[in-house]
This record gives sequence, structure tokens and C-alpha cells, in this order.
Amino acid sequence: GCITSGRDWESCRAVQLAQRRPGFWRALRDPMSMERTNLLNMAKLSIKGLIESALSFGRTLDSDYPPLQQFFVVMEHCLKHGLKVKKSFLGYNKSLWGPLEMVEKLCPEAGEIAASVRDLPGLKTPLGRARAWLRLALMQKRLADYLRLLITRKDLLSDFYDNSAVMVEEEGAVIVGLLVGLNVIDANLCVKGEDLDTQVSQRPSLQSLNGQVAAILDQKNYVEELNRHSSVHGLQGRVDNLEKSNSKLIEELAIAKNNIIKLQEENHQLRNENTIILIKVTQVDVDVELDTYKQSRQGLDEMYNEARRQLREECQLRQDVENELVVQVSMKQEMDLAMKLLEKDIHEKQDTLIGLRHQLDEVKAINVEMYTKMQTSDDGMKQKNDMITRLEEKTNQITATMKQLEQRLQEAERDRWTAEDGARKFKHDFANKADSLQKQIAQREKQMLQLETDLKIEKEWRQTLQNDLERERDIVAQLSAEAQQINGLKKEFHRLQDENSQLKGICEEQEQALEELGCKLSEYLSILNSFDGGQVWLKDKDATHCKLCEKEFSISRRKHHCRNCGEIFCNACSDNELPLPASPKPVRVCDTCHALLLQRCSSNAT
Repeated sequence: GCITSGRDWESCRAVQLAQRRPGFWRALRDPMSMERTNLLNMAKLSIKGLIESALSFGRTLDSDYPPLQQFFVVMEHCLKHGLKVKKSFLGYNKSLWGPLEMVEKLCPEAGEIAASVRDLPGLKTPLGRARAWLRLALMQKRLADYLRLLITRKDLLSDFYDNSAVMVEEEGAVIVGLLVGLNVIDANLCVKGEDLDTQVSQRPSLQSLNGQVAAILDQKNYVEELNRHSSVHGLQGRVDNLEKSNSKLIEELAIAKNNIIKLQEENHQLRNENTIILIKVTQVDVDVELDTYKQSRQGLDEMYNEARRQLREECQLRQDVENELVVQVSMKQEMDLAMKLLEKDIHEKQDTLIGLRHQLDEVKAINVEMYTKMQTSDDGMKQKNDMITRLEEKTNQITATMKQLEQRLQEAERDRWTAEDGARKFKHDFANKADSLQKQIAQREKQMLQLETDLKIEKEWRQTLQNDLERERDIVAQLSAEAQQINGLKKEFHRLQDENSQLKGICEEQEQALEELGCKLSEYLSILNSFDGGQVWLKDKDATHCKLCEKEFSISRRKHHCRNCGEIFCNACSDNELPLPASPKPVRVCDTCHALLLQRCSSNAT
């Protein structure tokens, strides 16, 4: 069981790496984590089985295809895991239609599927609509894209799922990544004719999946023991020894077959001689010859049984050796597949890092623009503050002038009263001087009229000054509003600075993760290269400068291994691809190896 199930190298490697983490045994005690792990393994098996069977099936799949039905059952269990119970008028229920309906808001292209599901006349329950939605998304080959958009919105998923659900944790992202492989399948499903509301889950298939999960756990133990007691070089030596012993066993088997053929010929000759003796001799001699024949026949039978027993043992030993050889070859192929998957993951992480760098440059440009805007607003604020101070000084001067005019008006009124008193006295005391006094009164009246006109002019001037003062106050209010806007811009600038610091932290974490992945990739590549040709690869931490141009490596100048010599170069010095004996596909080589290989090929061609 361990030998046949030991071919799933990727699953065992994932389990082995998970056991090395500090929280693995704590996760084993958590039932929710165990459920997530089991659902992930079931999803891997169902998706892998569906793809393999569909490729071998060779035509469009329909609703009655058993692996496809098994896949929908597993997906339904994954989406139901950790689903919150919603309270309604009819009681409590768990509905898959809620989170799947949210995809329409995240991706407008999913609106067509949601509208088609709502228009189906035979669907009455939310569970039936969810099952119809899954089938339509699979036919559209957008199931992985829609679920990826859904799991990225943790704020929306928190309304439907618990914190330990599959769709919220890392297992959900792994399942969505596996769903990308279903894009190679063409499905033609009839949703109208099926009774999706009352469809029963396939319990036997789930039991078979549980058995396969147990087989995966047995496979994990087998691979761990195999990894403890043997390395890649040991496996290669063991394969060579098995091939030698297999060739020896084949030779021994041929010799044993020849011996059996000789014994059969001798047996046939003895039988012929026996018939001749029976014809020639008499009945008395027949008894003696018969005893002799039985003794010789008994010895020949013992020799024949011993030869058959040896042949059976050698065949069994050869079968065991061939099984072991098949297991070793399959493990090597699966190791190559794991290395390719790891390289693909590293390329995706590099693309993500490039996108983050572009976002960081955009944020820096926005910060520079906001800083220039803040400087211009500060300059405008200073100019407006200077204008406010000048206006305040002008208003103070106007108020002082108004006070002086009021004092002059009071003095004029006092002069008028004194003049009137003097006129009365002159009329009473000096009747003879009436004409002169009247002239003086006329003059005083003229002066009074002049003063009144001056007073009116002063009042009008005061009114204009008050209007100017109100306009200046409006300008001051506008300047204060602009100052508040500037304060808001300062807060926005501080917020953008915080976001910039957060993005820098994320970028540093991504760079650290890339460095760790690069170290792991170099280790795997060194193991694979030593497994293929015995070439020792230089480790990433041992190289700080390019071997050809001697430029220092940095974030922008990445490290690249030459697949021929194993040294580390920059991208400019290793931007060549040639097929090697260990790799028929074109791989990266440095400029020196590229020139040597081309020269060697030209010399071989001549």
C-alpha cells in the first residue's frame, strides 16, 4: 500500500514541511484545522482524478460523469465549511447562495450567471441556486477566477463564514489555485433538467475519498522513512545496484530455463527408451527395468521440482526489483515536477514584487505631488496672513480716523451752542448791534451748514469704511476656510505617509520571502543537478558579485544560476538559453558556457 501510494510526492512533501512548522502539532489538536486539511486533501484528489479521467475520456463531459459529480460534492463541502447560521422566519439555515451571490458585485461578468440562476424556474431553494451557479461557472471556465475574487475580500466573507473556515484560511487559496487546472476540461451540463434542490450528496464517494486520505497519510510515513535513510546519491546508487542485480537475475533465469528444457528433453528421451525396452524385453526383465526406471524418474522429478522452485523464487525477486525500480523512477519524476512548480511559484512571486514596486513608485510620486501642493498652500497661507495683518492695520487706522471725526463733530456742536448763546446775549444786550449780529449769525449759519455738509460727508465715508470692513471680514472668513482645507490636506498627507510606510513594510516582507524562496530554489536545484550530472551549484549566500562583470547583486540586479557550470551571474551575463544533455529543453547558461557550447557544437558538426 505504501509503495503504490508513494507516488504522490507533492502531497507528501507538503505534509512533511507542515510537520516541521512549530504550530503543526497544535493544529492537529484543533478539529477545525483537521477538517480543513481533510477537505484540502479531498479537493486535491477529486480535482486530480477529474482532470486525469477527463483527459483519458477524450470528449465533452456531461452531468452523469461520476468524477464530475464527485467534484461538485467535494466543492459543496468545502464551501459549507465554517458557514455561519442565518436566522430567518422559518428557523435557522446555512445558505451557500449568499457568498456566491456577492461575486456579482465584485465582478460584473458574473452578473450573467447570477441572472440565469435566478431565472431558472425549477430552483426553489438557495442550495439549488448555489449548485446551479457552480455548474454554470465551470462551463464558463471562470470558476477559479470568481472564487479568487471572493476570497480576497475578507471583510465580505466575515459576514458569511467563521474565522476558521476553509474559504477564510490558506487552504481556500490553495483549493482556488488547484481549480485553475479545470480550465482544460470542456463540460456540457444541463442545469434545467436536474433536480438540484433535492440532490443528495454521494456518501460512498466521500468514504472512498477518506480511504484515499488515509492512503496519503501512509504515503507520508513511507516517504519520511525513505528520506531519513537515503539521499539522492544513495537512491541513484541503489537504482544502479538494482539494475545490475536485475541483469544478473535475467541471466540466471535464462540459464534456469535452459536447464529445464534440457531436463524435459532427457525426460522425453527416457520415456522413449522405456517404451522401446518394454517392447524388446520379456516380462521378467520388465519388472527389473521398471524398478530402475522409477528410481531414475524419482530423481528426475526431484530435480525438476527444485528447478521450478528456484525459477519461482527468482521471478518473485525480479518482480520485487522491478516494482522498486518503478517506484524510484516515479519519485524522481515527481521531484522534477515539484521543482517545476516551485520555479513557477517563484516567478509569480517575482511578478508580484514588480507590481508592488510599481505601486510604491506611484505612491512616491503621489507623495511628492502632495508635498509640492502643501508647500504652495503654505505659501498662499503666508500671503493671506500678511494680507489679513495689513487689513487689520487699515481697519485700526479707519477706526482712529472715525474717532477724530467724532471729536471734531462734538467740538463743532459746542461751538454752535456757544455761538447761539452769544447771539442771544448780543440781541438782549446790544439791540443797536442787531444788524452786525445778524450778519454774524448768518456767517455762523453758513459755518453750521458747512459743518453739516462736512458731517454728512464724514458719515458717508464712515459707511463706506464699514462696507469695506465687512468685505474684509468675508475675505478673512474665506481665508479661514481655506486654512481648514489646508489642514485637511495635511491630514491626508500624513495618512498617505502611513500608507507608504505600510507598503514599504509589505515590500520588505515580500523581498525577505523572495530571498528565502531563492535559497530553497538554489538548494533544490543543487540537489537536482547533482542527481543528474554530479555538478555542484554555488549557494546564493556565497555569491555577492557577478562572476563576469563583478557587479554587486541587489534587489534590481537578481542572482541567476548557470545550468551548466553552477556559478551565479547577473541577468545580463546569463541571458542565454541552450539545451543540455541533462535537460533537452533550453535552459539558462552564462555567456562563457554559451560560447564554449556553441564552439563544441560547431566542432562536433565539422
